[in-house]
Amino acid sequence: MKPKTTLILLGAFAVILALVLYFDSRGAKTKAADERSKTLISLTAADIHKLSLVHGLEALTLEREGTGPWRLTSPIQAAADQTEASNLVEALASLRIERVVEKEAKDPKAYEIPTTEVSLWVKGQDAPVRLLVGMENPLDKSLFAQREGDPRLVLLASSLKTTLDRPVFDFREKEVFKFTAADVRSVRVKAKDAAWQAAKEEAGWFLKAPVASLAAKAKIEALLESLSSLRAKAFVAEAKTAASLKEFGLDKPEFEVALSLPSASQEIVFALHKAGENAYATASPSTKIVSFDAATLLADLDRKADELREKKIADFYSWDADRISLKRDGVEIAAVKEKSGDGDKWTLEGPAKAEADRAKVEDFIRKVSDLEAASFVDNPGPLAPYGLEPGSEIRIRTRDSQNKGREIVLVVGREDAAKKQVAVKSPGLGYLLLVDSSFLQTWPKDAKDWQAAAPKAEEKPAEKK
Repeated sequence: MKPKTTLILLGAFAVILALVLYFDSRGAKTKAADERSKTLISLTAADIHKLSLVHGLEALTLEREGTGPWRLTSPIQAAADQTEASNLVEALASLRIERVVEKEAKDPKAYEIPTTEVSLWVKGQDAPVRLLVGMENPLDKSLFAQREGDPRLVLLASSLKTTLDRPVFDFREKEVFKFTAADVRSVRVKAKDAAWQAAKEEAGWFLKAPVASLAAKAKIEALLESLSSLRAKAFVAEAKTAASLKEFGLDKPEFEVALSLPSASQEIVFALHKAGENAYATASPSTKIVSFDAATLLADLDRKADELREKKIADFYSWDADRISLKRDGVEIAAVKEKSGDGDKWTLEGPAKAEADRAKVEDFIRKVSDLEAASFVDNPGPLAPYGLEPGSEIRIRTRDSQNKGREIVLVVGREDAAKKQVAVKSPGLGYLLLVDSSFLQTWPKDAKDWQAAAPKAEEKPAEKK
């Protein structure tokens, strides 16, 4: 191609490119201008550090320092519900216009503007952005509004009314007695008809009074979770005084709960009281008295110590077991689980290493994992009367998802045929558990009882005569 032709083509390309960029720029500006014409307020919510909302006699102010948490500063000083506060700011930071009623508002008061005033303070700006909201449009419930400094009278979405009409209580932090349940190391409960203490140890939760016993972990943890997430239905007193405590029955509360949190060097004492259909609570770190939904929490606090005892003989999942050994009347039987192709198989330990009947072994382990105490024998004294010296023994080894091994050891006594019960002793516990003895019927008398049946030989077809 000749140099002259090349120059002509390059020039033409430059002209076309310039035209494309010019019209793209004009299109972008037009689009931006069109978008602005449809928006009454367009702010970045993260840049808003203060919000004031005045609606009739209701007024609230939310403030925060930098990116810190929102706080209510008016009409009261209180922690804010961070989700509700953020949602309110997000909703007001960006408001699209449903329709422009008048390009230049002649008489805003005719539309009851301002029934509600919203002020938004933005970082780097001294004066707030102010939104003035008026009456509902009777046709579609949209709201007449005007932004201060903007001559237009517009209609905003009807959903905004719900946002603006919410009471101050909605924006308060309802979880006023916050603590982390996992940090609690001891619990002391005093109720009208029950009193108990429990402490968390490496092996789990243990009742310390009025009886020494392994506690039902799930029940203790459920109680702590209920307390840590207790939410106010209403703030009935902003300050605890002798008079307010007496008014709501908290000078002599129906329930008192003390929690020890060593990691925070703190003890929290809850006082809770039910009066008719209402329940009230306060806690030592708080100045507030609140009403709350009492249904679950007070039922948990009303449990007696016996109801909190762990009834399971051993806490494990049967499918985690990979070895079991039994000793009874001088007979020892053991089986171990091994990988076999894509599945597992059980093998009897011993010189022959015979394959075990998987269904029988796993059924017995499952029965043990399901055993629960019907009652307890505290301070049993000599164990011989229960057939526990030496007694039969069950050892089950389990492995968790991290392949960490644990051995469960149980000593099983002699059956009480009349009561159809048997005593079980778990090492480390100073009491006995009495359980249904029916599982003893599946206890193998010797290894052959657990040996897998030999495969049947294939029958040969009969010869034709």
